[in-house]
Amino acid sequence: MMGYHSSTRNTSVGLLLLNCALIDFGLQWIVCICSILLKTEKFYDLTGSTTFILLAYLCYQWGSTYSLRQKVQTAMVMTWGLRLGLYLFTRIMKEGKDRRFDKAREKPALMFLFWTMQGVWVFITLLPTFILNFSEKDRPISNRDYVGWSLWILGFFTEVLADYQKAQFRNNPSNKGRFINIGLWRFSRHPNYLGEIMLWFGLYISASSVMKGYQFLTVLCPIFDMFLITRVSGIPLLEQYGMKIWGHDPSYQDYVRHTAILIPFIW
Repeated sequence: MMGYHSSTRNTSVGLLLLNCALIDFGLQWIVCICSILLKTEKFYDLTGSTTFILLAYLCYQWGSTYSLRQKVQTAMVMTWGLRLGLYLFTRIMKEGKDRRFDKAREKPALMFLFWTMQGVWVFITLLPTFILNFSEKDRPISNRDYVGWSLWILGFFTEVLADYQKAQFRNNPSNKGRFINIGLWRFSRHPNYLGEIMLWFGLYISASSVMKGYQFLTVLCPIFDMFLITRVSGIPLLEQYGMKIWGHDPSYQDYVRHTAILIPFIW
């Protein structure tokens, strides 16, 4: 009977994960079609953040366990998604475009690839949260949770502060055409991404409290997120842009030489 119950539970979790995937990619593709017709990328980041919020809420409700750890994890994901979504949407509405899409805006196939990759990113990043919220077992809150939550708090406020400082810098007319090298940006060329990486590792650490066996492999999820940021769509694109715009400027060259790319004081 215990084996039958375990098999049934595994099947149930599998179906819940499938439902999450269908909602995830369904949202990306619906908005993608609308964006292709309108030839705009303005809803790209907002769609991603909204998907994070919706799936975090749904998997919490579908899990039906409602433990403290699940409540905190879900609240943290939704808080991050709401803050980042509003920030990015406000920024693109002000700037008018996202230069990542300069070559994709007129190419439907490339736009579809962008939205599909966002769906992959959302699902993989949320896997530790899915596992936690779909878990029937609970364990007492421990030091592991406090470490994970503390890392999330530190990462979240690092990201928020870095974005705020950059927005204030850009809003100052006297800084037009200049690169930011003040505040957190004095110690890291990408402190917002550092915060992003930290908070997802923090959520994995807490969620791992209820994991067993192969589920611990979801540590690959924050590692995947870090890989995207540091090797694919985050830092590499911004570094290339920075060199294109300010690469001839001796002060920018000095900034690059003496400022860590991600982790302060580590080159």
